Amino acid sequence: MKSARILLVLLAMTAMSYAANVSKQLAGTVDGQPIDLYKLQDGKITVRILNYGGIVMSLEAPDRNGEPANIVLGFDSLDGYVNTGNKPYMGAIIGRYANRIAGGTFELDGKTYHVPKNDGDNALHGGINGFNKKVWSAKEIKDGVELTYVSKNGEEGFPGTLTTSVRYTLVGNELKIEYAAKTDANTVLNLTNHSYFNLKGQGNGDILGHEMKIYARRYTPVNANLIPTGELAAVTGTPFDFLKSTVIGSRIASDNQQLKLAHGYDQNWVLDGGGKKVELAAEAYEPTTGRVLEVLTDQPGIQFYTGNFLDGSVIGTGGKVYNRRYAFCLETQHFPDSPNHPKFPTTELKPVATFHSTTIYRFSAR
Repeated sequence: MKSARILLVLLAMTAMSYAANVSKQLAGTVDGQPIDLYKLQDGKITVRILNYGGIVMSLEAPDRNGEPANIVLGFDSLDGYVNTGNKPYMGAIIGRYANRIAGGTFELDGKTYHVPKNDGDNALHGGINGFNKKVWSAKEIKDGVELTYVSKNGEEGFPGTLTTSVRYTLVGNELKIEYAAKTDANTVLNLTNHSYFNLKGQGNGDILGHEMKIYARRYTPVNANLIPTGELAAVTGTPFDFLKSTVIGSRIASDNQQLKLAHGYDQNWVLDGGGKKVELAAEAYEPTTGRVLEVLTDQPGIQFYTGNFLDGSVIGTGGKVYNRRYAFCLETQHFPDSPNHPKFPTTELKPVATFHSTTIYRFSAR
Protein backbone atom coordinates (compact mmCIF):
# COMPACT_ATOMS: atom_id res chain seq x y z
CA MET A 1 0.00 0.00 0.00
CA LYS A 2 2.81 2.39 0.90
CA SER A 3 4.57 1.83 -2.42
CA ALA A 4 1.27 2.36 -4.25
CA ARG A 5 0.75 5.70 -2.46
CA ILE A 6 4.30 6.77 -3.39
CA LEU A 7 3.63 5.86 -7.02
CA LEU A 8 0.43 7.93 -7.04
CA VAL A 9 2.27 10.92 -5.57
CA LEU A 10 5.00 10.63 -8.20
CA LEU A 11 2.42 10.41 -10.99
CA ALA A 12 0.63 13.46 -9.63
CA MET A 13 3.89 15.40 -9.45
CA THR A 14 4.68 14.42 -13.04
CA ALA A 15 1.24 15.56 -14.20
CA MET A 16 1.63 18.88 -12.37
CA SER A 17 5.05 19.39 -13.94
CA TYR A 18 3.69 18.66 -17.41
CA ALA A 19 0.74 21.05 -16.95
CA ALA A 20 3.13 23.80 -15.81
CA ASN A 21 5.48 23.34 -18.77
CA VAL A 22 2.95 23.42 -21.60
CA SER A 23 -0.18 25.52 -21.91
CA LYS A 24 -2.23 27.05 -24.71
CA GLN A 25 -4.66 29.85 -25.38
CA LEU A 26 -6.69 31.02 -28.33
CA ALA A 27 -4.70 33.49 -30.43
CA GLY A 28 -7.41 34.29 -32.99
CA THR A 29 -8.66 32.83 -36.25
CA VAL A 30 -7.43 32.49 -39.83
CA ASP A 31 -10.08 31.90 -42.50
CA GLY A 32 -12.46 30.86 -39.74
CA GLN A 33 -10.06 28.34 -38.26
CA PRO A 34 -9.06 28.80 -34.61
CA ILE A 35 -5.36 29.41 -34.02
CA ASP A 36 -3.76 28.46 -30.72
CA LEU A 37 -0.71 29.89 -29.01
CA TYR A 38 1.31 27.29 -27.13
CA LYS A 39 3.54 28.35 -24.26
CA LEU A 40 6.50 26.13 -23.35
CA GLN A 41 8.37 27.03 -20.17
CA ASP A 42 11.27 25.41 -18.37
CA GLY A 43 13.19 27.48 -15.84
CA LYS A 44 13.97 30.87 -17.36
CA ILE A 45 13.46 29.73 -20.96
CA THR A 46 10.02 30.48 -22.37
CA VAL A 47 8.93 29.76 -25.94
CA ARG A 48 5.61 30.69 -27.56
CA ILE A 49 4.53 28.86 -30.71
CA LEU A 50 1.56 29.37 -33.03
CA ASN A 51 -0.02 26.54 -34.98
CA TYR A 52 -0.32 29.07 -37.82
CA GLY A 53 2.87 28.51 -39.81
CA GLY A 54 4.40 26.70 -36.84
CA ILE A 55 5.74 30.13 -35.92
CA VAL A 56 8.06 30.65 -32.95
CA MET A 57 6.44 33.90 -31.83
CA SER A 58 8.79 34.66 -28.94
CA LEU A 59 11.71 33.06 -27.13
CA GLU A 60 12.88 34.40 -23.78
CA ALA A 61 16.35 33.49 -22.53
CA PRO A 62 18.38 34.94 -19.65
CA ASP A 63 21.57 36.99 -19.91
CA ARG A 64 24.65 36.51 -17.73
CA ASN A 65 22.82 38.25 -14.86
CA GLY A 66 19.82 35.96 -15.15
CA GLU A 67 17.60 38.61 -16.75
CA PRO A 68 15.40 37.17 -19.52
CA ALA A 69 14.63 38.92 -22.81
CA ASN A 70 12.85 37.95 -25.99
CA ILE A 71 15.64 37.21 -28.49
CA VAL A 72 13.62 36.46 -31.66
CA LEU A 73 11.91 38.89 -34.01
CA GLY A 74 8.16 38.68 -34.36
CA PHE A 75 4.84 40.41 -33.77
CA ASP A 76 2.71 41.00 -30.68
CA SER A 77 -0.25 39.07 -32.04
CA LEU A 78 -1.42 36.65 -34.73
CA ASP A 79 -2.75 39.59 -36.77
CA GLY A 80 0.78 40.89 -37.27
CA TYR A 81 1.76 37.72 -39.13
CA VAL A 82 -1.46 37.41 -41.12
CA ASN A 83 -1.91 41.06 -42.13
CA THR A 84 1.68 41.48 -43.32
CA GLY A 85 1.87 38.06 -44.94
CA ASN A 86 4.98 37.62 -42.76
CA LYS A 87 7.14 38.35 -45.80
CA PRO A 88 10.37 37.95 -43.77
CA TYR A 89 9.14 34.44 -42.70
CA MET A 90 9.84 35.31 -39.06
CA GLY A 91 9.90 32.22 -36.85
CA ALA A 92 8.04 30.03 -39.35
CA ILE A 93 8.37 26.45 -40.52
CA ILE A 94 9.56 26.56 -44.13
CA GLY A 95 8.51 23.98 -46.72
CA ARG A 96 8.01 22.15 -48.91
CA TYR A 97 11.34 23.44 -50.08
CA ALA A 98 13.34 25.83 -47.92
CA ASN A 99 15.61 28.30 -49.70
CA ARG A 100 15.70 28.86 -53.48
CA ILE A 101 14.87 26.78 -56.54
CA ALA A 102 16.27 28.32 -59.73
CA GLY A 103 13.63 29.38 -62.20
CA GLY A 104 11.00 27.78 -59.98
CA THR A 105 11.67 24.60 -61.96
CA PHE A 106 13.08 21.15 -61.26
CA GLU A 107 13.01 17.74 -62.89
CA LEU A 108 12.10 14.54 -61.11
CA ASP A 109 11.76 11.10 -62.71
CA GLY A 110 11.93 12.65 -66.16
CA LYS A 111 9.09 15.12 -65.53
CA THR A 112 9.44 18.88 -65.11
CA TYR A 113 7.69 20.58 -62.19
CA HIS A 114 7.05 24.29 -61.66
CA VAL A 115 6.86 26.11 -58.32
CA PRO A 116 5.49 29.69 -58.34
CA LYS A 117 8.24 32.30 -58.56
CA ASN A 118 8.21 34.69 -55.62
CA ASP A 119 11.84 35.85 -55.54
CA GLY A 120 12.68 37.32 -58.91
CA ASP A 121 13.17 34.33 -61.19
CA ASN A 122 13.35 31.93 -58.21
CA ALA A 123 10.91 30.03 -56.08
CA LEU A 124 11.73 30.85 -52.45
CA HIS A 125 10.75 28.94 -49.30
CA GLY A 126 8.08 26.77 -50.89
CA GLY A 127 6.43 29.24 -53.24
CA ILE A 128 3.71 31.81 -52.70
CA ASN A 129 1.72 29.83 -50.13
CA GLY A 130 4.26 27.67 -48.37
CA PHE A 131 4.12 25.95 -45.00
CA ASN A 132 4.67 29.29 -43.26
CA LYS A 133 1.10 30.32 -44.15
CA LYS A 134 -0.66 27.04 -43.32
CA VAL A 135 -2.82 26.17 -40.34
CA TRP A 136 -1.27 23.09 -38.73
CA SER A 137 -3.22 20.69 -36.57
CA ALA A 138 -1.69 20.64 -33.10
CA LYS A 139 -1.63 18.58 -29.93
CA GLU A 140 0.19 18.89 -26.64
CA ILE A 141 2.92 16.35 -26.01
CA LYS A 142 5.35 15.91 -23.16
CA ASP A 143 7.44 19.08 -22.88
CA GLY A 144 5.99 20.59 -26.02
CA VAL A 145 3.66 20.56 -28.99
CA GLU A 146 3.39 18.44 -32.14
CA LEU A 147 2.18 20.07 -35.36
CA THR A 148 0.94 18.21 -38.43
CA TYR A 149 0.10 19.38 -41.93
CA VAL A 150 -1.00 17.44 -45.01
CA SER A 151 0.12 19.03 -48.26
CA LYS A 152 -1.96 17.73 -51.15
CA ASN A 153 -0.48 16.48 -54.40
CA GLY A 154 0.24 19.45 -56.65
CA GLU A 155 0.19 22.09 -53.91
CA GLU A 156 2.53 24.90 -55.03
CA GLY A 157 3.52 22.61 -57.91
CA PHE A 158 5.12 19.84 -55.84
CA PRO A 159 4.27 16.20 -56.58
CA GLY A 160 2.86 13.76 -54.05
CA THR A 161 0.66 14.16 -51.00
CA LEU A 162 3.07 14.91 -48.18
CA THR A 163 2.27 14.51 -44.47
CA THR A 164 4.65 16.50 -42.29
CA SER A 165 4.92 16.62 -38.51
CA VAL A 166 7.08 18.99 -36.48
CA ARG A 167 7.67 18.54 -32.77
CA TYR A 168 8.81 21.47 -30.66
CA THR A 169 9.98 20.41 -27.19
CA LEU A 170 11.71 22.42 -24.48
CA VAL A 171 13.85 20.63 -21.90
CA GLY A 172 16.12 22.73 -19.72
CA ASN A 173 17.97 25.17 -21.96
CA GLU A 174 17.33 23.30 -25.22
CA LEU A 175 14.58 23.88 -27.75
CA LYS A 176 14.46 20.77 -29.93
CA ILE A 177 12.76 20.74 -33.33
CA GLU A 178 12.09 17.27 -34.77
CA TYR A 179 10.84 17.00 -38.35
CA ALA A 180 9.21 13.96 -39.93
CA ALA A 181 7.58 13.57 -43.33
CA LYS A 182 6.01 10.86 -45.47
CA THR A 183 4.93 11.03 -49.12
CA ASP A 184 2.75 8.85 -51.35
CA ALA A 185 4.77 9.69 -54.50
CA ASN A 186 8.33 10.71 -55.30
CA THR A 187 8.91 14.34 -54.33
CA VAL A 188 11.55 16.79 -53.08
CA LEU A 189 11.70 18.15 -49.56
CA ASN A 190 13.73 20.67 -47.58
CA LEU A 191 12.45 21.79 -44.16
CA THR A 192 13.77 24.38 -41.73
CA ASN A 193 12.78 26.94 -39.12
CA HIS A 194 13.27 30.61 -40.03
CA SER A 195 13.73 32.28 -36.64
CA TYR A 196 15.52 35.64 -36.61
CA PHE A 197 17.81 36.01 -33.58
CA ASN A 198 19.23 39.03 -31.79
CA LEU A 199 20.90 37.95 -28.56
CA LYS A 200 20.81 41.53 -27.24
CA GLY A 201 17.02 41.29 -27.37
CA GLN A 202 14.71 41.71 -30.35
CA GLY A 203 14.79 45.21 -31.82
CA ASN A 204 17.79 46.27 -29.70
CA GLY A 205 20.11 47.36 -32.48
CA ASP A 206 22.04 45.43 -35.10
CA ILE A 207 23.83 42.10 -34.73
CA LEU A 208 27.17 43.17 -36.21
CA GLY A 209 28.88 42.96 -32.81
CA HIS A 210 27.82 39.35 -32.26
CA GLU A 211 30.54 36.73 -32.61
CA MET A 212 29.86 33.76 -34.88
CA LYS A 213 31.44 30.35 -35.26
CA ILE A 214 30.39 27.91 -38.01
CA TYR A 215 31.76 24.38 -38.18
CA ALA A 216 32.23 24.34 -41.93
CA ARG A 217 35.34 24.41 -44.10
CA ARG A 218 33.36 24.91 -47.31
CA TYR A 219 30.38 26.89 -48.56
CA THR A 220 28.31 27.05 -51.74
CA PRO A 221 29.05 30.26 -53.71
CA VAL A 222 26.11 31.81 -55.57
CA ASN A 223 25.46 33.62 -58.82
CA ALA A 224 23.71 36.97 -59.27
CA ASN A 225 20.34 35.32 -58.56
CA LEU A 226 21.67 33.86 -55.28
CA ILE A 227 21.56 30.37 -56.77
CA PRO A 228 24.51 28.05 -56.02
CA THR A 229 27.01 27.71 -58.84
CA GLY A 230 27.56 24.07 -57.88
CA GLU A 231 31.02 24.69 -56.45
CA LEU A 232 31.91 23.68 -52.88
CA ALA A 233 34.44 26.40 -52.16
CA ALA A 234 36.92 26.53 -49.30
CA VAL A 235 36.30 29.24 -46.71
CA THR A 236 40.03 29.62 -45.98
CA GLY A 237 41.27 33.12 -46.73
CA THR A 238 37.74 34.48 -47.33
CA PRO A 239 35.19 36.44 -45.27
CA PHE A 240 33.28 33.14 -45.00
CA ASP A 241 35.80 31.58 -42.63
CA PHE A 242 34.05 31.33 -39.26
CA LEU A 243 35.99 28.30 -38.07
CA LYS A 244 37.19 30.55 -35.26
CA SER A 245 34.69 32.78 -33.46
CA THR A 246 34.62 36.03 -35.44
CA VAL A 247 32.72 39.30 -35.06
CA ILE A 248 29.99 39.27 -37.72
CA GLY A 249 30.56 42.88 -38.75
CA SER A 250 34.32 42.62 -39.05
CA ARG A 251 34.32 41.52 -42.71
CA ILE A 252 30.73 41.99 -43.87
CA ALA A 253 31.66 45.11 -45.87
CA SER A 254 34.71 43.49 -47.50
CA ASP A 255 35.42 43.92 -51.19
CA ASN A 256 34.11 40.45 -51.93
CA GLN A 257 31.82 39.63 -54.84
CA GLN A 258 29.82 37.04 -52.89
CA LEU A 259 29.07 39.54 -50.12
CA LYS A 260 28.11 42.16 -52.68
CA LEU A 261 25.72 39.80 -54.46
CA ALA A 262 23.92 38.91 -51.22
CA HIS A 263 24.23 42.39 -49.63
CA GLY A 264 25.91 40.67 -46.70
CA TYR A 265 25.89 37.08 -45.57
CA ASP A 266 23.17 34.94 -47.16
CA GLN A 267 24.96 31.75 -48.18
CA ASN A 268 24.86 28.09 -47.35
CA TRP A 269 27.74 26.56 -45.40
CA VAL A 270 28.64 22.90 -46.01
CA LEU A 271 28.82 21.48 -42.50
CA ASP A 272 31.85 19.37 -41.70
CA GLY A 273 29.67 16.68 -40.15
CA GLY A 274 27.92 16.06 -43.45
CA GLY A 275 24.51 15.51 -41.88
CA LYS A 276 25.30 12.07 -40.49
CA LYS A 277 24.29 12.76 -36.88
CA VAL A 278 23.14 15.57 -34.61
CA GLU A 279 26.19 17.65 -33.76
CA LEU A 280 27.29 21.22 -33.22
CA ALA A 281 26.96 23.31 -36.38
CA ALA A 282 27.24 26.92 -35.20
CA GLU A 283 27.65 29.09 -32.13
CA ALA A 284 26.72 32.75 -31.68
CA TYR A 285 27.85 34.90 -28.74
CA GLU A 286 26.76 38.41 -27.78
CA PRO A 287 29.42 40.01 -25.54
CA THR A 288 27.36 42.75 -23.85
CA THR A 289 24.71 40.35 -22.50
CA GLY A 290 26.78 37.16 -22.46
CA ARG A 291 24.06 35.20 -24.23
CA VAL A 292 25.15 32.18 -26.24
CA LEU A 293 23.19 30.30 -28.89
CA GLU A 294 24.46 26.91 -30.04
CA VAL A 295 22.84 25.21 -33.03
CA LEU A 296 23.04 21.43 -33.39
CA THR A 297 21.69 19.55 -36.40
CA ASP A 298 21.88 16.41 -38.52
CA GLN A 299 21.39 18.38 -41.73
CA PRO A 300 24.28 18.80 -44.22
CA GLY A 301 24.01 22.59 -44.52
CA ILE A 302 23.24 25.78 -42.64
CA GLN A 303 22.18 29.08 -44.19
CA PHE A 304 23.68 32.03 -42.33
CA TYR A 305 21.68 35.19 -43.11
CA THR A 306 22.30 38.62 -41.61
CA GLY A 307 18.91 40.27 -42.14
CA ASN A 308 20.17 42.16 -45.19
CA PHE A 309 16.66 42.82 -46.53
CA LEU A 310 15.11 44.08 -43.32
CA ASP A 311 14.53 47.75 -44.14
CA GLY A 312 12.67 49.35 -41.22
CA SER A 313 9.25 48.81 -42.79
CA VAL A 314 8.37 46.06 -40.29
CA ILE A 315 7.10 47.17 -36.87
CA GLY A 316 7.53 44.16 -34.64
CA THR A 317 7.03 43.01 -31.06
CA GLY A 318 6.62 45.85 -28.58
CA GLY A 319 6.58 48.41 -31.39
CA LYS A 320 10.24 47.80 -32.23
CA VAL A 321 11.37 48.78 -35.73
CA TYR A 322 13.35 46.08 -37.52
CA ASN A 323 16.10 47.78 -39.48
CA ARG A 324 18.75 46.24 -41.71
CA ARG A 325 20.89 43.61 -39.98
CA TYR A 326 18.86 43.71 -36.77
CA ALA A 327 18.91 39.90 -36.66
CA PHE A 328 20.60 36.83 -38.01
CA CYS A 329 19.24 33.45 -39.07
CA LEU A 330 20.89 30.04 -38.84
CA GLU A 331 18.67 27.84 -40.99
CA THR A 332 19.58 24.15 -40.79
CA GLN A 333 18.78 22.53 -44.11
CA HIS A 334 19.88 20.87 -47.32
CA PHE A 335 21.63 23.00 -49.90
CA PRO A 336 19.68 25.56 -51.97
CA ASP A 337 18.49 24.42 -55.41
CA SER A 338 19.56 20.83 -54.70
CA PRO A 339 17.00 19.32 -57.13
CA ASN A 340 18.95 21.02 -59.94
CA HIS A 341 22.38 19.93 -58.66
CA PRO A 342 22.81 16.13 -58.84
CA LYS A 343 26.15 16.32 -57.01
CA PHE A 344 24.56 17.95 -53.93
CA PRO A 345 23.13 15.70 -51.18
CA THR A 346 19.77 14.55 -52.47
CA THR A 347 16.50 16.08 -51.29
CA GLU A 348 14.37 13.43 -52.96
CA LEU A 349 11.86 11.64 -50.74
CA LYS A 350 10.25 8.39 -51.88
CA PRO A 351 7.18 6.59 -50.49
CA VAL A 352 9.33 3.75 -49.16
CA ALA A 353 11.16 6.13 -46.80
CA THR A 354 10.27 8.48 -43.95
CA PHE A 355 12.17 11.74 -43.61
CA HIS A 356 13.54 12.45 -40.12
CA SER A 357 15.64 15.38 -38.98
CA THR A 358 16.51 17.09 -35.69
CA THR A 359 17.71 20.59 -34.87
CA ILE A 360 18.47 21.85 -31.38
CA TYR A 361 18.81 25.45 -30.22
CA ARG A 362 20.80 25.48 -26.96
CA PHE A 363 20.88 28.65 -24.84
CA SER A 364 23.35 29.70 -22.16
CA ALA A 365 25.29 32.77 -20.97
CA ARG A 366 28.85 33.52 -19.99
